[in-house]
Amino acid sequence: MPKPTSKPAVQTVFVCGSCGARAGKWHGRCLDCGAWNAMAEEPVRTPAAVGPARFGLPTTGETARLYADVDPVASERLASGFAEFDRVLGGGIVPGSVVLLGGEPGIGKSTLLLQAAARVASAIGPVLYASGEESTHQIKDRGRRLGVGEAPVWLLAETCLERILDEVERLRPALLIVDSIQTAVSTALPSAPGSIGQVREAATRLLFTAKQRNLPTFLVGHVTRDGSLAGPKVLEHVVDTVLYFEGERHHAHRVVRAVKNRFGAVSELGVFEMTGAGLVPVPSPSRLFLSERAAGVPGSAVLCAVEGSRPILVEVQALVSTGAYGTARRTASGIDHNRLSLLLAVLEKRAGLSAAGEDVFVNIAGGLTVSEPAADLGVVAAIASSMRGRRIRAGTAVFGEVGLGGEVRSASRAELRLREAAQLGFTRCVLPAGDADRTRASQDCALHGVRSVEEALAALTE
Repeated sequence: MPKPTSKPAVQTVFVCGSCGARAGKWHGRCLDCGAWNAMAEEPVRTPAAVGPARFGLPTTGETARLYADVDPVASERLASGFAEFDRVLGGGIVPGSVVLLGGEPGIGKSTLLLQAAARVASAIGPVLYASGEESTHQIKDRGRRLGVGEAPVWLLAETCLERILDEVERLRPALLIVDSIQTAVSTALPSAPGSIGQVREAATRLLFTAKQRNLPTFLVGHVTRDGSLAGPKVLEHVVDTVLYFEGERHHAHRVVRAVKNRFGAVSELGVFEMTGAGLVPVPSPSRLFLSERAAGVPGSAVLCAVEGSRPILVEVQALVSTGAYGTARRTASGIDHNRLSLLLAVLEKRAGLSAAGEDVFVNIAGGLTVSEPAADLGVVAAIASSMRGRRIRAGTAVFGEVGLGGEVRSASRAELRLREAAQLGFTRCVLPAGDADRTRASQDCALHGVRSVEEALAALTE
């Protein structure tokens, strides 16, 4: 009598959530990228499940086309209805593109996309909004507050990826929104929702659908505790554009920042204000960030920053006080902590201002994060003003990179920064001497070119 055959065990493999590397057994640290506790178990695909049809690849047999024969009309950008959002996207929504929008819970991702969906639906065509986290009644209630009205927005409360793709085939929408990619589940994989395999599978199949149908697609992504997008790192490589929705819960403004964009500039920035009727674009972010600035207070400097192609004036605040403990504290909000330590060392060695034993706190007012080197001179000016107890001259703006030798180096787009400062009523600007020599004849405000930190501090403080 033949023995009963047992069902073969499911083969699994361990995949790194940061780099996608695979291993036959679990490791506490990825052998490829070095990430700790990033290995997760997922089932192995059977050979029969691999092939073009498995991923929904187009099988029309289309041959290569000459560059000159490609119709540019099919790639014209679509307006989202928000000028600020279109700026971040590089001029509008590109047909066939896949955009990943990440941000903390409750920051306003679903609100922004529902408002954009209503405007695209009214101007271009039907929009399919697939939500795996809210019911259609919950989306409807939020839509009443946002003024969606009778726009042809189709709502689908579904987590099954195959059902979403079936509705795309039936409705043929002009825009697809999936909220969120971590809740999308494919029946072809036995792994749990939100796992590395499921997220990669859903993103890949949605990408193929977008390219095949020339369908612009927005994916909402969750973020981890450290602020990075949850899921495998390959998710960011698959999509065309990665946007981060940032903002402080205690502030009304929100910032959309592009960290990857195949169709536009990275580090582009759009500013919105959260109101009772939804998100409202802010046409002049500089006025917003400087609206509550207290003039004539030591430790406050106005920095001319550039985010992407947009100049923004922000207030740099510094407070230097006597340390109560043996080790001095260094706290930075809105700038890199290591950069703050470097600038304090330059002030001590090159300008004779020692902060040893002093607590130093630096903050970019309004919750904005500035990472460009041209912010160095603004941070130095604010710290020196607080240490000396002397305020910076009224109507003065500043920008420039500070080197380890105490020199002030040129910054990019100086004319753009100066034009923004002049429009907001600033009459003086302390900037690198190289930039002042090139732009002196074309600016309305008085320029004070400096070559070192000592010259800058003499020109700034009263």
